[in-house]
Amino acid sequence: MNTVSFQSVSELLFSKCLENPTKDFILFEDKAGLIESLNYKSFEIKVKQLGSVLLSNGIQKGDKVLLHLPNGIDFTISWFAILSIGAVMVPTNILSTKEEIEYLVSHSESQLIITEKEFEEKFLNFKHLPLLYSRLKDGQGGKSLDKEMEQSVLLDYFPTLSSNDEAAILYTSGTTSKPKGVVLTHRNYLHTGEKMAERLNLTSSDRTLIVLPMFHGNGQYYLAMPALYAGASIAIAEQFSATNYIKQAKRMGATVGSLFSAPIKMILKKDYDPEDADNSLRLIIYAQSITDQQYKDFTTRYNTPLRQLYGMTETIAVPLINSLNGLNDSTSIGEEACGYKVKLRNDKGEEVKDGEEGEITVFGIPGETIMKEYYKNEQETAKAIQFNWLYTGDIARKDPLTGLFYFVDRKKDMMKRSGENIAAGEVESVINDHEAVFESAVISLPDPIYEESIHAFIILKENTTVTEEEIIHWCQQRLAKFKIPQAVYIVKEFPRTSVGKIQKQQLKTWI
Repeated sequence: MNTVSFQSVSELLFSKCLENPTKDFILFEDKAGLIESLNYKSFEIKVKQLGSVLLSNGIQKGDKVLLHLPNGIDFTISWFAILSIGAVMVPTNILSTKEEIEYLVSHSESQLIITEKEFEEKFLNFKHLPLLYSRLKDGQGGKSLDKEMEQSVLLDYFPTLSSNDEAAILYTSGTTSKPKGVVLTHRNYLHTGEKMAERLNLTSSDRTLIVLPMFHGNGQYYLAMPALYAGASIAIAEQFSATNYIKQAKRMGATVGSLFSAPIKMILKKDYDPEDADNSLRLIIYAQSITDQQYKDFTTRYNTPLRQLYGMTETIAVPLINSLNGLNDSTSIGEEACGYKVKLRNDKGEEVKDGEEGEITVFGIPGETIMKEYYKNEQETAKAIQFNWLYTGDIARKDPLTGLFYFVDRKKDMMKRSGENIAAGEVESVINDHEAVFESAVISLPDPIYEESIHAFIILKENTTVTEEEIIHWCQQRLAKFKIPQAVYIVKEFPRTSVGKIQKQQLKTWI
């Protein structure tokens, strides 16, 4: 069944609920290890109940509803209920500060907030907005999501929606500026559901495992929507646990997972349990590179294939991914996928030759195969989307023989010393090859003589030692002189985003 025949996410959902009423749709494991589940029919009823509650609170088609919840069934019900009545979901990071949340509520023009009681302080300046509390305990004030749903009339009428109607605004983390709101349509969600299900060979017998924060596009794009499209099921963990990841997959019968490089490295750092090799996972897709040795260690220990991909909130589905059955290179971000065209361009916007480095640009249709726009930000939208080409800000090169793409670095992480361009990722790759190094992060700072000075931060493997001078000597033997770090710092951990990305802007304040 092709999603083109559906006009909305809710239409797809209710169709699948009709096909699979008694089949498990969601399994959820909380931090205490308790598992609860909902079949398709039960999930549909709860979506319709919450849809009725939202309407009774004055939410109309096009209104924004801010969702500030951890991973779980309530998040998923809220997501689909919001979309079912034609409203727009604004999911936010539960780790966001009060100041960050106040910006997101105001900028998104949210008309209602769904959150938990423990986060109430973040919303004190928005007492004029209705608040619904998930998991509200007896004696706590406020509207309980569960009680409101129990007392609601089951919604059996839904507004007519178009695939072009807005469905969500996903805010990307800002480094030196405010977060940008990526606007998604119903067609965007339908597109990623269809294309990712096809690319991952999902069938109704699969169960995808979501452990990364669900406010992020990863779990929504690559796991939840494809599972729904395939009539499969979804396993959700309240939070990622390096020790329990494989065990959670086994407990909940998950077959496909999605991670970033940081969680993979965290799993490898934990004591290995040989029983974890016998698990239900047939595939884990991941973003951001790991070393060859880490790739070999993971696939050997856990008997599970890994496939690196490239995607971002703005691309919706993945424009690049390694083949499941064909050519696969663990150091590559893969080949063109999901119907996308990818070209690498220089600073003039001209396509570079194969083998040369250039910015990744992805051809797509705004609001269909790529994001519609940045919310209330025409200037940044115009920069990002030019003649239907999405400019990603990432640098890569394409192998002229295999056609595989290789990530070089974020454009903003490219450094310049003595007139020469340097990719932080290249220096990190050399440092990571040292037997004592677990992970590294390379940054630059302004230099009055040489334009920029290069600084390397390093986390060591357990039970290993190395000096800063030894790392510099290691680099001297393997890198051109202008690429060698001027300083090396050995640290215990890096500042990271909620999905494990290293926050290099924060590292610069450590010097």
